[in-house]
Amino acid sequence: MIALGANLPLPQKTPIETVQAAIFRLQERGLAIRLASRFFETPCFPPGAGPDYINAALVADWPGTPEALLALLHEVEAAFSRTREVRWGMRTLDLDLIALGDAVLPDRETWAAWRGLPLADQMRRAPDQLILPHPRLEDRGFVLMPLMDVAPDWVHPVTGVSVARMCAALAPEARAEVKAL
Repeated sequence: MIALGANLPLPQKTPIETVQAAIFRLQERGLAIRLASRFFETPCFPPGAGPDYINAALVADWPGTPEALLALLHEVEAAFSRTREVRWGMRTLDLDLIALGDAVLPDRETWAAWRGLPLADQMRRAPDQLILPHPRLEDRGFVLMPLMDVAPDWVHPVTGVSVARMCAALAPEARAEVKAL
């Protein structure tokens, strides 16, 4: 499962057009997309940090390793002028590998350590290895709402909770701020 987002325009491309073009580029590079969500508009995080985001989600098949898929996502981001200057900053394109089936990478202990990281540390630290499933998946309406379109029955391999249940557990205002386009 891959989450997509953008909130900064590129020359001649709106964020929606950028996300559409990124999906096409991923397919060209060998990602077999099985399902794509609708597009959603969501507020920038942290609040007031920039323009609203366009978000979507994909369910896809990938023949290679998780690391090779992550490298592809970073390559496509770079092709759309993504820079990594500020953690959680505004972006021309953000592609996040959310989960790969029931894989827990690199292991449950490392996943749990990143899941339990205090917010202040989350804002300044990024992992130096692939952590799957995404450690804060269940906190992010901008990921969960698009995933409801494509994988509501997927069950988190550590918590045992489905996307549908994670989404239902969000605060009503968190669900309401993610608007389908």
